This record gives sequence, structure tokens and C-alpha cells, in this order.
Amino acid sequence: MLVDGKWSADWHPVQATDGKGGFVRQTSSFRNWVTPDGSAGPTGAAGFKAEAGRYHLYVALICPWASRTLIGRKLKGLEEVISVSVVEPTTTDQGWRFGTYPGATPDAVNGATYMHEIYTRADPRHTGRATVPVLWDKQRGTIVNNESADILRMLNDGFGALARGDIDLYPRELRLEIDALNEAIYPSLNNGVYRAGFATTQQAYEAAFRDVFAMLERLEQHLGAGGPFLLGARLTEADIRLFVTLVRFDAAYHGLFKCNLRRIADYPALSAFLAAMLAVPGVVETVSIDHIKRGYYSIKALNPSGIVPLGPDLPGLAPVEVAAA
Repeated sequence: MLVDGKWSADWHPVQATDGKGGFVRQTSSFRNWVTPDGSAGPTGAAGFKAEAGRYHLYVALICPWASRTLIGRKLKGLEEVISVSVVEPTTTDQGWRFGTYPGATPDAVNGATYMHEIYTRADPRHTGRATVPVLWDKQRGTIVNNESADILRMLNDGFGALARGDIDLYPRELRLEIDALNEAIYPSLNNGVYRAGFATTQQAYEAAFRDVFAMLERLEQHLGAGGPFLLGARLTEADIRLFVTLVRFDAAYHGLFKCNLRRIADYPALSAFLAAMLAVPGVVETVSIDHIKRGYYSIKALNPSGIVPLGPDLPGLAPVEVAAA
């Protein structure tokens, strides 16, 4: 991580734990918002007006938080408005790196080798982890925001007429329901799998494990009674936030993070939800199971051998090749 603008130690997936050995996620530190007229958003300062070509998104295809923003950019038709750089899937001793792995890109905006360089360009004395996603302002040469929930929401309505108006991922009449779903799903499932995978005590692991599967069961019942999406026929940001966790579950969280009571494939309604999301035009293009598996299984603390599993075969995505070498 960075300490006062200097890289201080080899990358590690866990920065902090609580008194019971539970994983504690870092709080995002850049919280400005892009708005149609440049006025201030819910947090941060004014001065970030929506303009085509001004903003750049840094992402990792392994990362569910970054994938939220890629899906939002795609669904809102902002591909020609916001450019993108993709880091390599495997983490290095200096964290995320830009490179030539298939599906990754160089950093064409700042010429950085590592993601932490983007943070010190924005704040030469930054302290913290260099996480993705990051929304970068090319004009001012700084980070606008590094909180995925904020970025997803500003992609929905912060770019005004530059974005598609026929898709609203946070409609006013559903906001209370969307917020309630997000607040329930995030701690128990989205972050719950990380709490299980990075727990340092049996007590912390078991608490997280129970939260994960209690929420999966609750969602199975909820979607089984309605669907195809969480609020019926209307796709919202809550579906995106759920999808990015579910699509990684059987490939990574089930085995590597020890969330192995059941697979998503064992839940009929959750499986139907995954299929419905992958059928939404553009969504499947944001998913790289290769990056997901190579990224998670490169975490030395959890998988010292670095061996990447060949399976599973996931419906709606590229099939696994099992022919003899």
C-alpha cells in the first residue's frame, strides 16, 4: 500500500482486521461527482462537468466493484464518451499492473505501470490501497472518484444527454426499494464472500459464511416469487450489484473463499437471474472468467501454488476446453 505517497510494502489482500479477526474493507477516499452542469454532487467538490472525452475509467476485469462500472458504462451507451484502461488480472508485489495480458491494456492516459502511480498523480502524499475502479479527469489530472457505488450512479444520471435516456438504473419511484436491497445484500453477500475468504479466525469465517448463505437463500426465495430481476421486469442498479458477485461465485468464491455449502448452479432462481443478466445486450462483454480465475487464484495468501482451476463450466459463458493436451 501507499504511505505518504510512497509504496511501503508488498501487496496483500487484507489491510485491516477487526477484534475478532474479520476482514475490514478500506473506505474510498476520492468522492467527487461528475454532473451535467459541473455542480457538486452528494459528496465532494464542484467542477466536474460531464463532457465527452474528458473522463477515463480504470478497471480490473477480475474485480466485482470495477465490473459494476463497466456494466453501467455499457448499458448507458457511454463507450465513446468515457475511455477505459484494464489492468492485468494477476496482482503483483506492487498491486495492480498495466500490461499486455490478453484483455488487459497499457495506460494510454498517464503512462503508468502500476495503479498506485495513478493515486500519487492525484495526491502525491496519498496513504492507502490503490484500488479499482477509478474515474479519472483528464482535464484536471486528478481522480474524480474511486467508490464503485458512486461511479455506477453517476454513470446513470451524471452524464445527462451524453448517455442513453431510455435506460434508468435508479428510477425515482423505485429508489427506496433499490436502496433497501443494496443495504441488505452488500454486507452479507457482496462483501460477505470477502469476509469469509479473508477471515483470520474460525469465528469470523463462520459468521461470514452464514451471512452469505442466508442471503443467497433469501434471494432465491425472492427471485423465485417474481423475477427475472430483483424488482420484477425492471433492470436496476441493484441487479448489477448482485450480478457481479454471483457470476464470480462458482468460479472463485465457492472454492478459494471457502463459501462451499452450495454453488449458484444449485439455486434454480439465482441461476435463472444470472441467465437473464447475461442475456442483457452488452453485459456478457464485461465478463472475463479467465481474468476472474487468474486474478483470484493469484492471491498467494490463499493459493500459494498459483494453480488456476480449469472449471467450472458456466452457462452463458465460454465453455471450458477439456480435450487432452
